[in-house]
Amino acid sequence: MRKIKTISLLITVLFMGNILFAQTIDEGKRFLYYERYNSAKDVLGKLVNANPNNIEAAYWLGQTYLGEEDSISAKALYQKTLNANPNAPLMLAAMGQIALMDHQNNDARNRFETAVSLTKSKDYNIINAIARANVDAKGGDAVYAIEKLKLIPENKRTAEMWTTLGDAYRKMTDGANAQISYQSALAADPNYARASFMIGRIYQTQGFSQEQYYMKYYNEAISKDAKFAPVYYWLYDYYYQRDVNKSREYLDQYIAVADADSKNCYYQASILYAGKQYQQAVNKSNECITAGGQNAYLKLYGLKAFAYEKLGDSANAKTFFETYFQKQKPENLLSGDYATYGRVLLKFPGNEATAAKYIEKAIALDTLEANKIEYITSVANSYLAAKNYNEAANWYIRLFAVKKNVTKTDMYNVGYNYYRGGNYKTSDSVFTLYKQKYPDEMLGYYYGALNKANIDSTSALGLAIPDYEKIIQLASASPDTARAKQQLITAYNYMINYHYNVKKDRIAAITFNEKILAIDPANVQALANQKALTAPIKIKTDDNKTKTKTETTKEKVTLKKK
Repeated sequence: MRKIKTISLLITVLFMGNILFAQTIDEGKRFLYYERYNSAKDVLGKLVNANPNNIEAAYWLGQTYLGEEDSISAKALYQKTLNANPNAPLMLAAMGQIALMDHQNNDARNRFETAVSLTKSKDYNIINAIARANVDAKGGDAVYAIEKLKLIPENKRTAEMWTTLGDAYRKMTDGANAQISYQSALAADPNYARASFMIGRIYQTQGFSQEQYYMKYYNEAISKDAKFAPVYYWLYDYYYQRDVNKSREYLDQYIAVADADSKNCYYQASILYAGKQYQQAVNKSNECITAGGQNAYLKLYGLKAFAYEKLGDSANAKTFFETYFQKQKPENLLSGDYATYGRVLLKFPGNEATAAKYIEKAIALDTLEANKIEYITSVANSYLAAKNYNEAANWYIRLFAVKKNVTKTDMYNVGYNYYRGGNYKTSDSVFTLYKQKYPDEMLGYYYGALNKANIDSTSALGLAIPDYEKIIQLASASPDTARAKQQLITAYNYMINYHYNVKKDRIAAITFNEKILAIDPANVQALANQKALTAPIKIKTDDNKTKTKTETTKEKVTLKKK
């Protein structure tokens, strides 16, 4: 009888142990739901250390690593656990997720299908894990995720499963079905804050005009679960560029419910930067780096570099960008990092090639036209300030491939700077495009003429004649008399030179000079030209004697070029 009691007691202890065990995994999952990764790792790591073959604990610990963007640790853990448990469906799903992240889509699909087959499509948690893997991975298949989730009867879907379905629809940019799925998650669990948060995200993608709706759902998420840290972080980030004080309020609320982490110290330093308190941002970053030690959040070094750049301290900005780029993983560097570092490097002679390489990366990484334009223009302006006109033009011309609508100013900046840099042929080709797009504007013809005059420096070919003739036509009809006058004088002077020195047509030269005097009687150069052009000329007679002659007809005479 005592033996029976002992067995009974053992069964009771094991039963209670399993309840505690399940609650502990749920606790780890709950921390992960709140994105409290340190707490989740602490709980789940202890479980895995106690029992390396605890499949569920290992799976969720790996998901925690992935939440921290530590795919190396996740892959190592999943592979080790799968090696010890080769037919564990949850580990097959986990390694399928890793395969997707490594762009091995066929391998991933085979693992997913094997996991589903082993459970005969009856383990809904396995199906949800496969769906979530396809939603989270960049190369994941949202259609496949939806197809698998639909194997789960609607009355068996948890709020988490409905939310995964919503995420899959959202990945497909199907906002309507995503919202229906999130609403179903709330029907399954009215306090599931992430569902409300994600509905808000849908509305936010539709633009600022929907602010009243997405803010409604963000506040709803907070009211459902005040510990749901992601919504506070999202609002901190949302207001970061709009209202630094509101951003700071949400950051404080986020830190109050989040795990202690060097990243949070970075956010506090970042708020100072957003508030244009650049020296304070540097000081706070130093404090955070000291407190974090070897685990200091790497973006702190980048923040110091940005702050020094704003302070005009290029030397320190360069130093900390170098440190940041050495420490940070390349995949975590953003377009703004590359662009700003590139601009800083341009201030140090000899670094132009490296600067260009970084700014090229920024342009390639960024998806916003406005940002690409800002990167290109800032570099062009740097070269302009250094009077390196050809390089400025080389950067300005990149706007042609970036902007949906290239303006006349864009074309002018390119053509004019090539002209200033002596690259007349390229400048002329740009102004040829300008003339095609704006055929009734003098500017294109004016610089076309100047470029051709430089290319044909002796005027022997008369390359500039067509452009100057067009200038005369447009300027003669222009209501802007002051500007037209200057353009006409420039054109007439070219014609005088061409006809006198090249064509040897003194009468044509006099005619164009008279046109200048007609619009500007006091023009010093024209008056001098008039005296020279109308002066008697000496010619040789057949008997080798010299006599003078004043032209009164339109005959051509040979003159020495002055």
